[in-house]
Amino acid sequence: MKSEHESPDEVLLLNKIRSTYPVTGMTCAGCAVSVESMLKSVKGVIDAGVNFADNSAWAEYDSKKTSPGELRKSIQSIGYDLIIDSDNSAELQESLQQKKYEDIRHRTIRASILTLPVFIIGMLFMDMPYGTWISMILSAPVVFWFGRNFFINGWKQARHGMANMDTLVALSTGIAFIFSAFNTIYPEYWHSRGIHPHVYYEAASVIIVFISLGKLLEERAKANTTQAIRKLMGLQPKTVRIIRNGIEEEISISEVLPEQIIVLRPGERVAVDGMVISGSSYIDESMISGEPIPVSKNKEDKLFAGTINQKGSLHYKAEKVGADTLLAHIIKMVQLAQSSKAPVQKLVDKIAGIFVPVVIGISILTFIIWMLFGGEEAFTHALLTSVTVLVIACPCALGLATPTAIIVGVGKGAENNILIKDAESLELAYKVDAVILDKTGTITEGKPVLTSMDWNPETGGDHDEYLKILFSLEINSEHPLADAIVKKLKADNVSGVDLSSFESLTASGVKGVYKGLEYFAGNHRILDEHNIALNDYQKTYLKNRLNDASTVVFFADQNRVLAIITIADKIKSTSAEAIHQLHRLGIEVHMLTGDNQQTASAVAEEVGIKSYRSEVLPSDKADFIKKLQSEGKVVAMVGDGINDSHALAQADVSIAMGKGSDIAMDVAKITLITSNLQSIPMALKLSRKTVQAIRQNLFWAFIYNLIGIPLAAGVLYAYNGFLLNPMIAGGAMALSSVSVVTNSLRLKTLKLNSIKS
Repeated sequence: MKSEHESPDEVLLLNKIRSTYPVTGMTCAGCAVSVESMLKSVKGVIDAGVNFADNSAWAEYDSKKTSPGELRKSIQSIGYDLIIDSDNSAELQESLQQKKYEDIRHRTIRASILTLPVFIIGMLFMDMPYGTWISMILSAPVVFWFGRNFFINGWKQARHGMANMDTLVALSTGIAFIFSAFNTIYPEYWHSRGIHPHVYYEAASVIIVFISLGKLLEERAKANTTQAIRKLMGLQPKTVRIIRNGIEEEISISEVLPEQIIVLRPGERVAVDGMVISGSSYIDESMISGEPIPVSKNKEDKLFAGTINQKGSLHYKAEKVGADTLLAHIIKMVQLAQSSKAPVQKLVDKIAGIFVPVVIGISILTFIIWMLFGGEEAFTHALLTSVTVLVIACPCALGLATPTAIIVGVGKGAENNILIKDAESLELAYKVDAVILDKTGTITEGKPVLTSMDWNPETGGDHDEYLKILFSLEINSEHPLADAIVKKLKADNVSGVDLSSFESLTASGVKGVYKGLEYFAGNHRILDEHNIALNDYQKTYLKNRLNDASTVVFFADQNRVLAIITIADKIKSTSAEAIHQLHRLGIEVHMLTGDNQQTASAVAEEVGIKSYRSEVLPSDKADFIKKLQSEGKVVAMVGDGINDSHALAQADVSIAMGKGSDIAMDVAKITLITSNLQSIPMALKLSRKTVQAIRQNLFWAFIYNLIGIPLAAGVLYAYNGFLLNPMIAGGAMALSSVSVVTNSLRLKTLKLNSIKS
């Protein structure tokens, strides 16, 4: 049970609580590592993780040993905070992020105004009278007021033996300013030694401005990566009208309870999942199914939160509210996926955790080497290079490389009806070289429908009375196939007749009496039991129907077969094209089904699958996947039923059809909300492009530091006298973070409906 202070963003797992909370105050990947480390150190915490890109942290903990309050205290001790005591934590986090963005923007603008004259003096008028004093007065507020957060956060980290980007910035700008201030106030110290006292006010100020500008652009870009979540949240209305004691009243969406009657007017969004109790309308369910055509809704039909009512008015009963609705489930899956870590990110986190201390060590070593071998201006060069190393080595780009790509990739998938549960599946999916498809509900619609009704020519052309008799027989039948016949006859406005008697015949069909004559509906056994024969035409027709994987129902009177009714689980219109696309990608496609050999063969042939197995048990599916895996294949399993859950769990990448069972969707790592199988190659393409973006980001982040740090240390000085200016290093550092985020945001423009690229 939740405490009053727990976030609504929680899932109960095996008597343990997994909570996701917004984090405030993080400024770099090193911050994320520090927060994660502190969370894991709290007694009772089983595991924890932090996503720097969306400023969130999750913790799985034993609620008997710790609480959200304890988690918050541990984070507050190193200068950050968790939002745990708000029912609207997402809105509060967004508000705080907006406030943070505005704060950074104002600080950047004001710091830039003061820095501009300092930069001009330092670059163009170094020898102007009182120039160093003017620079010192103008740069002091830039470094110690507008840049105060770097020093505050750096000190909080140091108290716990930790270091992050703020540590680097505070050390570099603080040392540069103090050294310059000493040279401004006591220039005689250097003059007496024959050395000109250099100052670096412009470097310290410009570093603060560039890093603040980089953070400003970074915050804006990071906000764009979570647009998918905000769009999904925006699908649910804030208020709803209910009928209470016969009176209509408006209440908050959070107050809706199961069984309450809700009024849905034209143009409104469905507030919670429910069932129509009166009225009729058409509902736009494209956000769930991907199908643009509105769906007719009448009494006892299901409604889903976030879908849009068209012209009619409805009253519906609330069934699933709050976190139980399909929309809430979709949002939860996207949030969990965006906060999960790809395997490569775990390695990057380890690197980021030791990166800052290593950089500080390199900076100190650089200072020592220059002091020993730097010649006449050893101290000046030692200070300049060590400060530059601290500035250029910010690990932000490294920390943002993977999570930004994952967040944008998961969001892009959600926009295209592809829900990805965790980053590992997104990273692994591009390696898939074998796809296993279930038949029923995956390749086919999963619903038997009446496809044809072939009448005996001897009955003549008027079948109205026969149809009414058939309707009366089937509407009283309990056989699942009867529903398909009744649904079709209802659609054709066929009504029933009053049968004088009705009997259900076990394992063969049903019998009824109308106007003294017996009528039958059922399988071939019912004909044998009552000595009813097929004519030659019907025998030929029957053979053709059985060859195309159809199920046949016979409608007969006591002397002859009146009609042969064909019922089939129709193949989805997109299945064949989706399988063709997978083949074009070089992926093996296998079909495993519990259906009979004849049906399996017909379906496989129609959609272009050469490898298939029929009459398989759930364990057989899992064993087949193991066999492929033993051959070195990376296997994706696509299914929709409870019987597929074992195979889904065994597969490397598990994909559930969104209209399938809850168990299948819980086991699967990827869920296709739409029934369109073309989402499978789309998901594989999304994985490939996301992994490409991650690799590009990591390449530039690592190359940047591998080249930048030696340059900052002055390795080229002995060859051509080149030393990297600290303020140029600050600009390059900021640019690297922005470039990584921008590269990830390119995924938002990806066209998933084309698999050529």
